[in-house]
Amino acid sequence: MQAPNVVRPIQQWRDPRHRRGLAGEIAAARYLESAGWRIEAHRFRLGHHDIDLVARRGQVVAFVEVKARTSATFGTGAQSVGWRKRAILRVVAALWIARHGAVGEEYRFDLVEVLDSRGFQHVSHIPDAWRDVEK
Repeated sequence: MQAPNVVRPIQQWRDPRHRRGLAGEIAAARYLESAGWRIEAHRFRLGHHDIDLVARRGQVVAFVEVKARTSATFGTGAQSVGWRKRAILRVVAALWIARHGAVGEEYRFDLVEVLDSRGFQHVSHIPDAWRDVEK
């Protein structure tokens, strides 16, 4: 039996959704970097919850939720982020702000959808996807 706090190497991940999620996060990070963002954190954690990416461009800090899909059959990535997930992200973002935030910064929640279908990858960035962060 493996200790509960040990992170498994990617090669041992059994669920293909986890691998797809990580690939989506990497694609989103590359996309954001190409658009002038600097990635401050990847999978910033609070207990079992995390923010996929924390990105910065100037004084704007974006808490980025990444949704990777192989099709839009079951809805878009934006449609899958409900009130419960937004509430969790708000709490984790508040922790990041308490630890790393600075006066004068703007905070927002962004969403990046990664559609990886038939070898073609499409990345879509939705800035300020919802409002939950107090300024």
